[in-house]
Amino acid sequence: MRQDPLSQKIDWISVLLFGALVLAGWLNIYAAEYDPEMDQSIFDFGTSAGRQLVWIAASALIAFGLFFFDYKFFDSFAYVIYGVLMVLLLLILVGGKEVAGSKSWVGIGGFGLQPSEFAKFATAFALARYLDHPTRKLENINTLGVSFAIILLPMALIVLQGDTGTALVFAALVIPMFREGMPPQILILAISIFAVFILTLLVSQTVLLAGIAIVTLLALGLNARNPKRLLYIVASAIIVTLAVRSVDFVLTEVLKPHQQKRVLSLVNPNIDPLGAGWNVTQSKIAIGSGGFAGKGFLEGTQTKFDFVPEQTTDFIFCTIGEEQGWVGSIFLLALFTTLLLRLAYLAERQKSTFSRIFGYAVVSIIFFHFTVNIAMTIGLFPVIGIPLPFFSYGGSSLWAFTILLFSFLKLDAHRMQVLQRW
Repeated sequence: MRQDPLSQKIDWISVLLFGALVLAGWLNIYAAEYDPEMDQSIFDFGTSAGRQLVWIAASALIAFGLFFFDYKFFDSFAYVIYGVLMVLLLLILVGGKEVAGSKSWVGIGGFGLQPSEFAKFATAFALARYLDHPTRKLENINTLGVSFAIILLPMALIVLQGDTGTALVFAALVIPMFREGMPPQILILAISIFAVFILTLLVSQTVLLAGIAIVTLLALGLNARNPKRLLYIVASAIIVTLAVRSVDFVLTEVLKPHQQKRVLSLVNPNIDPLGAGWNVTQSKIAIGSGGFAGKGFLEGTQTKFDFVPEQTTDFIFCTIGEEQGWVGSIFLLALFTTLLLRLAYLAERQKSTFSRIFGYAVVSIIFFHFTVNIAMTIGLFPVIGIPLPFFSYGGSSLWAFTILLFSFLKLDAHRMQVLQRW
């Protein structure tokens, strides 16, 4: 039977969306660093835009090369890839290069690579491989424990490197676990703990604990005839109460001083307006000044005069907001939303469990980066230093997201074939 060529199986919609985001990112990196008093070319390799162009070219080669891999490679070598990256993360703790307070870089000549970025797809591979077994169900406590261990190991190593923001991204991998049958109570509990943590910064602990007690008593009364549910309610109440009581410890003993200020600045932007609150304040000014249609490409005053630090990386979105306004911002959001919905559709149509889990992992990681990065720039989330996928300046991030996306597109191109390991 004649098989269609690979080019007809590739999801070109996703590829075009990837290309549009990368191109828009490159133009905005140029705009963020543009100095009208200097004769700067977008192709000048001494600038961020010029270097990004090199990394874009390399990412195109990576994407192209992945289509020549045997689609069974990702499943067959998932644990090997995961193991290699975990060893790299360990080695970084010993001999890594420190950048901006985070010892998470490997120096290669004049460039640096960040293994923690590549650990994302490695962990997604390992999780998909582990759960791709007919006897492993996430309702089982052992399966659940091993799955969380696969996720928590890189998180712990990256936290030890001083990069808490990147470590938090791995929490997004609970979404594919939820899709594969993880009890929803665990997800609800995790969201509740996060919400309680934020509320504890806004409300007195005494008031919050009283509210938890009232809600618990009501829940117990409504479920008095279900002993199993009663046990879950009591256990959840204890965990949430402990979360409330541990907030002060986390703030003072776990988070570094600059991280403490970033969290506190979320609830009180005026607590350190010239320090931890400066980036977000200037970012919101830049976005707000763009109005409906923006000031025009290379015309952003906040951008030109470098009011917003890290504008080519963590705060790249405010360049769009200032120069392209509401219209440009909505268009960018639409591009990301379309890509995420497309990838979710592709993930759901997979025939193999491995491909489906990995597909949802891709969606989850991109979604986490996208929502948190934009939420940071408009003051809805603490600044944790994670890039906007395909858009922000940086080779490690772009290459890691390229591998993440195109590995899945390669698997999708062979979704009708039986996935057998070597």
